[in-house]
This record gives sequence, C-alpha cells and structure tokens, in this order.
Amino acid sequence: MTDPRPVTYARSSTVDPAGLRPEYAPDPDGAADPGEVVWTWVPYEEDPAVGKDRPILVVARAGAVLYGLMLSANPRQDGRPGWLRLGAGAWDAEQRVSHVRLDRLLELAEDGIRREGAVLRRDRFERVAAALLHG
Repeated sequence: MTDPRPVTYARSSTVDPAGLRPEYAPDPDGAADPGEVVWTWVPYEEDPAVGKDRPILVVARAGAVLYGLMLSANPRQDGRPGWLRLGAGAWDAEQRVSHVRLDRLLELAEDGIRREGAVLRRDRFERVAAALLHG
C-alpha cells in the first residue's frame, strides 16, 4: 500500500505563538496566505505516522514557512479548553460549525498544501489571532 502523505506536511511547531505576527493578508492567488483556510495532511499527535487531510487556518508567514491552526467540525470541541468556536464557512461543504484549535500551532510547508478552501472574514481572523496571542 502506498503512503498517502505528501513528502512535506504540517508538523507541530516549536515557535512560541507570542512571537508570531498574525496579519490578515488573504490573496486568492493559489498561494496560501494568512486569513485563508487551506487543506493539508496533519499527523495525529499520539502517532505521527498516522494522520489525515484537514482544513488549516493560516495565521502567519515567516519567509517560506507558514503557521496555522487546525479546524474541526466535531461538535465535541465546543467549549473545550484550547478550542475556539469559529462558525461555519466555505471550507466545509456541509457548512457545519467549525472550531479552531489554539493550543497546537502547526508549521506548514507551502508545497504540502493541497488546496485553498476559503477566505476567513477579517473579524473572525482577528478574534482567532487575539485568542492565540493572549489566551
């Protein structure tokens, strides 16, 4: 069986979120930008050899490295520590309410991103950025 993972993908970052400079800069040009929801393969924390394709909110860029937060449409995330209710968006074909995980910052390689999913509204992005930086 062939490994479905791309050569590069998301990995947990060692960067302190307080050192990030989230800046809303979506530009639907095919390249990932802060403020956009993109899709990439994300390894599970408990077993990095296993994972799945997930929507990620890009929150910052530092050169060729993107930083993002994963989204989940699982209703069990509602009210859980480390998760912020984001609402529904075009990244989910079923328009389910999504939550963004604040306590697992991901480093993304641009060539590991499969596709752009949507542009997040500025007010939602700013709410996520504030929660990421200030808790």
